[in-house]
Amino acid sequence: MNLQEIRKTAFKWRGGLWTALYLIILFLAKPTHESIIWGIIFVAAGQAIRFWAAGSIGLYRGVEVKASQLTTWGPYAFVRNPLYLGNGLIGLGWAIMAGGLSVWVFLVSFYIIYCLLIIPYEEGFLQNKFGNEYISYKDRTGTLIIKRWPKMEEIKGPFSREVLVKSERHSLRVTIVGSLLIISRLWW
Repeated sequence: MNLQEIRKTAFKWRGGLWTALYLIILFLAKPTHESIIWGIIFVAAGQAIRFWAAGSIGLYRGVEVKASQLTTWGPYAFVRNPLYLGNGLIGLGWAIMAGGLSVWVFLVSFYIIYCLLIIPYEEGFLQNKFGNEYISYKDRTGTLIIKRWPKMEEIKGPFSREVLVKSERHSLRVTIVGSLLIISRLWW
């Protein structure tokens, strides 16, 4: 299996990989009241970014990479992968809530799964589909970290509450239940 096939498989199974990573964090969890407070801040920030990003894309994503247009507005004007940035903050929040070794396990795993596998796979697809338009977009935005502050007209764009509700309903439930399970580790 070559690297591209590994990336494609990681993309297809990203939900399962996320679940496995969460279960490791839950298993390692030794939360304190303080770690829960700090972690919830990251979880809330991550979910807010996911809401903004999900409402800004016109198409809900599935197990295959697809895009009918290149979304460059909303949070996509700041970074190319705001949904994964949101996931990263949620996962980091869970790891902070869990305490101890969880933060390092999460950071290393997130880097390998997302930064080395999933994101390059998606970006290869987008570059092949949108060519120079994507290359120009890539030059002005960072993957997960802001490269430059966009102009207001670059941020403005369509936002669909319908897509947001459809795409984030499950994600929000997972975030809430995941957070509550880690909090419950205070007592078991």
